[in-house]
This record gives sequence, C-alpha cells and structure tokens, in this order.
Amino acid sequence: MRTEAILLVDDDPAITLSLALLLKQAGYRTLTAASPTEAADLLSKGGIRLVVSDMNFSRATTGEEGLALLATIRSRWPKLPVILMTAWGSISLAVRGVRAGAQDFITKPWTHQQLLNAVRTALELSQSAEASSDEPPSRKELDARFDFAALGGVDARFLKVLDVAGRVAATDASVLITGESGTGKELVAEAIHNASPRRAGPFVKVNLGGISSQLFESEMFGHVRGAFTDARQDRKGRFEMADSGSIFLDEIGDLDLSSQVKLLRVLQDRTYEVLGSSVTRTVNVRVVSATNKNLAEAVENGRFREDLLYRLNLIALHLPPLRERAGDIEILARRFLTELGLRYGKPDLTATDDAFLWLAAQLWPGNVRQLRHLIERTVLVSGKERLDSDDFRVVAGMEPEPARKGPASGSGTLTLDEMEKVMIEKSLQTHAGNVSRVADALGLSRAALYRRLEKYGISS
Repeated sequence: MRTEAILLVDDDPAITLSLALLLKQAGYRTLTAASPTEAADLLSKGGIRLVVSDMNFSRATTGEEGLALLATIRSRWPKLPVILMTAWGSISLAVRGVRAGAQDFITKPWTHQQLLNAVRTALELSQSAEASSDEPPSRKELDARFDFAALGGVDARFLKVLDVAGRVAATDASVLITGESGTGKELVAEAIHNASPRRAGPFVKVNLGGISSQLFESEMFGHVRGAFTDARQDRKGRFEMADSGSIFLDEIGDLDLSSQVKLLRVLQDRTYEVLGSSVTRTVNVRVVSATNKNLAEAVENGRFREDLLYRLNLIALHLPPLRERAGDIEILARRFLTELGLRYGKPDLTATDDAFLWLAAQLWPGNVRQLRHLIERTVLVSGKERLDSDDFRVVAGMEPEPARKGPASGSGTLTLDEMEKVMIEKSLQTHAGNVSRVADALGLSRAALYRRLEKYGISS
C-alpha cells in the first residue's frame, strides 16, 4: 500500500466506495468525506497528498459548494493538487474550477483507466514540483539526467524549460508548448516523448493547420471503406497510429471550432469512433500540442474553446525567442556548421570570430530555424570552408524583406565593435546582469569581459 493518502469528497457513498475500491486495488490509501466541512476537518489533520472532489453536494446546489471547498484548499494548502468530478454536461463548471486552481477534472461516468491516469499524473506532477528548484540546472546536470542533445543552448530560461520538460516527461500529463515560429517546439515535443516511459511507442506528428475541417475526422480517427465517396479502403487515423505512444498536435491554435469539439471528446475520455463506424474505440496516448498563437486571447475572442485549452495545458512550456537567447547564437551556429560540414563533405567548415559576432547581433524573427537556414544557404552559396561576416551579409540580403525586419534590422552595417557591444548588452539582459554567466555564454574570461564593459561604457 502506498503512503499517499487520497481524500475522496462526495455526498454519494456509492461513488466514494467505488473510488476507494478502485484506488485500493491500484495500491493507494484513501480517506472519504461526505461534505466540504468534513473534508476540511480531515485536511487539517495532515497526510493528504491529493483531493478528488465532486462539485455538487445536494440537488439544490450548482457547484458553489465545490468551488468554495476548492478556494479553502487553495488558501490553506496551496500546493495540494485537486481533481474535480463533474457530469459531462457541466464541463463549464469544471472549467471554472480549473481557472480557480484545480489541477484537472474528470467527467462522470469515468473509465477506471481514465481516473487512475488522472490520479497518477497529479501525484507525479506534485512530486516533480516538490523536487524542482528556482535555480535552473546547469547544462551538464541536465544532460546527465535527460537526453536533450538535439536541443542546444545554455541560456538560463531555456534550461529551465528543458528541466521542466524532462521532469514532466515521466508523467502522462498533457503538455502545451508555446513560442514563436522557429523556436524548436517540435524538437521539445519529441524530446519529451523520448524521455518518457512511452519512448518505445510511436511519436506521431500532426500539423493541424494543414487539415481542413471536412477531412479532420478521417485524418484523426480514420474511416472505413464506403464511409464517403472516395473511401475505397479502410484507413487508420492518427490517434490509432499513436496508440501506446505520443501524438504531437502542432498548430493547435489553427483548429476550427467544429473540429475542436471532436478533439475535446477524445482528449476527455480517450475514446473515439472511426468515420463510418458506430463502434467506440479506446486509445492509450500521451498528447503534446504546440502553437505560436495566444490561446487565452483566442478564448476571449470566442475562437478557441476554454475547456479544450484546459485539457491541453496541464503543463505549459514557453520557449523564449532566439533574440532573448543571444548567448546561445554562437553555440547553435557552431553546431549547425558541424552538422552541415558532415552533410556536404566539408569537415573543416567553420566561421570567423567577426562572423559569429555578426550573427549574434541579428534579431532573428524566424528564430533558430532562420539561423540554420541562413547558415546552410551561406555554406552553399559561398563554397568556402571558413565563412566570414561578409558571406552571411550577402546571403542575408537575398532574403525577403519581412525576414530581415525587426529591432536588429540594419545591423549588417554595424562595425565589429558595435556588434560586440550589442551582443554583450543582449547577453547581460538575458542573464540578468550575472557577469559570470555572461562571460561563460560569450566564451570570455571574467577579466576579458570586464575590459570590454569598461571599453564600451556598459554597466553590469
């Protein structure tokens, strides 16, 4: 029997008995309460690791008692995770609860697997949060714990994102990755899958922005022969392909409202129906999604369902743009040069110091993807094995104007000293004035950095 005590709060003894038996079989110890008052009394005694609570405690209430209990828990035991139970028709009430601080919600009737997954995930996330630190791990520490070799960089905020990604990978929590285009959201999603217990299963990528609403059901859930005019044979959907693994829903913010309803159901209880069939199927899958849009704003404007948003972002990760990771630009550039050298038979491919300074001074509105593309085009256009800043300037000038715009546009005309000053200022901002971190990120000694700070009149 596990030491975690789970408090079950419901005025229906049949429900608490059923839940207690299910959780006991899974190795959990439980306590039960029939009212918010009784629940608060038990919580005051300590030893509770999770609360699973109904939202209605009498026919006359509309969930206010459940919300009041949640408010009490958030006030007195702010780190204690809470899972809410509600009927499918009352999901809007559960959304209010999540907005007020509940970690998750499940709908009645639930499946045993659905409830156990929710409980296990909540407890694992709680333990992960307890083990976390405000201070980000070093790159060396991170690489010793997780295989994130594909994600280059030493920026403190970026390492914090990777630390959270690595810790939640062990759970089945849904993850929403946000960030501008080109920041590496797909790479982070795949890294989460590879660091998870599902690593032996499939990792299925779906670009929702490229699927029309008419084809959504067929693409995601599959179809049987004869389901529609051109359905000449059975076809597997993406969820079936991802069974026992992970599914990556890219561009989730581009999904139309009618498709959002269909997606919500499979995320809610992991069941779906193949187009043209009335047989309900279940799927065992971990969901990771990504978007470069502001989904909270889309909810406010009525373009995105709030209940779907809360289903997707049990864990939210935001990737900083490359312009806020100036110290990582040279690291990434050197990595790309090494990879491209192997690809194009140029084992000695490198760049000059002034070239790296020029690259670090750019704003990169297209982020890491744009940096890699520019380096690859420059390798192909120049034909040289040692690239300088002029080589990159020439190729950058071939880009469409929008790709060059931004606060750093025009920096191609800066002198080397001006570029170096810009790079140091950006790195100081990124590392909050920590001179040791800046020197490490720029590949300088502290003494050399202090000389440059004095030279350019920069205050640390």
